[in-house]
Amino acid sequence: MSSSGSKSFSGEQFLKKLHQRDSELLKDLIHHYTPVLTRAAFGMGLSSQDVEEVVQQVWSVLVDVAPRFEGRSHIRTFLFGILYNKVFEWRRSLKKEGQSDPIESVMEDRFDEQGTWKEPPCDPEEFLLKAEVMELIEKCYEKLSGSQKMAFYLKEIEGAPSSEICKILEVSVTHLGVLMFRARNKLRECIERASKE
Repeated sequence: MSSSGSKSFSGEQFLKKLHQRDSELLKDLIHHYTPVLTRAAFGMGLSSQDVEEVVQQVWSVLVDVAPRFEGRSHIRTFLFGILYNKVFEWRRSLKKEGQSDPIESVMEDRFDEQGTWKEPPCDPEEFLLKAEVMELIEKCYEKLSGSQKMAFYLKEIEGAPSSEICKILEVSVTHLGVLMFRARNKLRECIERASKE
């Protein structure tokens, strides 16, 4: 398999190479999916350092379990499932250690107690407006639960099909619909509330 062009990463030959932990196949998988996993991890609110560590853990788990992968789901679905579990573990460990998510320190660094910029972005007013809107969206996004975040990210940012998201999150189509409804509703309410302040 070359690293150029579209990848299917499926089929009997793929499974055989994966079970053998074929170095070229693993290199292709890493090359193809690391950027996607990295964006997803950032979308889940991890810091740069934590993103790197979690994505490395995803690849480590894949190498460990490769001989047992049966191909019942696409490898992309399987990788996102591992990522979701690793992010969930990461958040649980933060709670145990009494730490907060990195987004809170980012917000504290950028805004004072009244919610105004400590150092406003420079350049035109339009840029400032766009930056504030993005900050608002990110702030509202961070208020979603872990499963709502992941469902919203996979559906709206990655454009993953519902069936794949259901496998990753281990939920039914009905439950995915509930997650998406709640995520969209919370985002809308948060943005509307902030725009009235």
